[in-house]
Amino acid sequence: MSRLYFVDPHGGRAQPVPLPDTAVVGSLRFARKSPSTLTIGLQTATQPADAWQLDARANRLVRWTKSEVGGLDPSKFVGAQLVRYPSTDGVVVPAFIFKPGNVTGKLPVVIVWHGGPEGQSRPTFSGFTQLLASELGVALLFPNVRGSEGYGKTYLAMDNGALREKALADIGATLDFIGKQPDLDSTRVGVYGGSYGGYMTLATAAFFGKRIRAAVDVVGISNLVTFLQNTQAYRRDLRRAEYGDERDPAVRAVQERISPLLSVDKIEAELFVIQGKNDPRVPQSEAEQIVQAVRKRGKDAWYLLGLNEGHGFQKKENRDFQTAAIGLFFQQKLLPQQVQ
Repeated sequence: MSRLYFVDPHGGRAQPVPLPDTAVVGSLRFARKSPSTLTIGLQTATQPADAWQLDARANRLVRWTKSEVGGLDPSKFVGAQLVRYPSTDGVVVPAFIFKPGNVTGKLPVVIVWHGGPEGQSRPTFSGFTQLLASELGVALLFPNVRGSEGYGKTYLAMDNGALREKALADIGATLDFIGKQPDLDSTRVGVYGGSYGGYMTLATAAFFGKRIRAAVDVVGISNLVTFLQNTQAYRRDLRRAEYGDERDPAVRAVQERISPLLSVDKIEAELFVIQGKNDPRVPQSEAEQIVQAVRKRGKDAWYLLGLNEGHGFQKKENRDFQTAAIGLFFQQKLLPQQVQ
């Protein structure tokens, strides 16, 4: 969440600016003719980005635009709450959780792993999140596990190279947190993520297989070694700095140990893999090999290939189809009582 302050350049005193709950501030610009007027882009977990203006003298915030939400009722949108829970090595994982309030009984949960790995989940507005939360009655948990940005350089580097094996403990800590919540159903847990988040999704399915029911991997890494070998050459050294150099036997041994493809026999969850055929970052082969390995075991695996897409679906018609397919998948796998 964003915090905004005006600072006196002479005395150094900081004056906090009152912002809406879970606000995330984007661009900031002072007016040329009125230096006490600041225009900002602001969104919340329940409100798309809009233009707001702040009068610094009166410390008053005024909303100038109101983004439409396609005819939906904003009063039904589910807000975000900041939580924290312990992991190994003294790590405390911050996360945002969305809990629909109109559901009786324990809530099924979808864990959303961000990409990067140097990304960060923030309480921004997402139609996909609101679809699952307000329409399907699913709670969503967005962890910022070690390796996420925004928490200092030490935290950012805690999953680099061979340290990634230890960092996978944050998955178990996340599942433990769910299990301790009286209103969450630890027997109906799904996972979702794209790119590195797709790797985390497959890792959850492979190394914590009996604790989740469904997994949606979008353009994710299934084998760290083959990913580094097959990603575009212009990115390889950059990614080796993050994941380790697979040419080093000791590093390669760790990469193989934590590659979901090489532990595919442990995957029990239902799997849905989504891939762009023209992806230069995570090549199609990463998706194909995990789907084939799961199906070879006699298990079903959904597979959606975008023939005119790259690293994530960008065309609206494809994104709409993808969203509907993911919603249907989670509805069938986490809410079977609603499917006739």
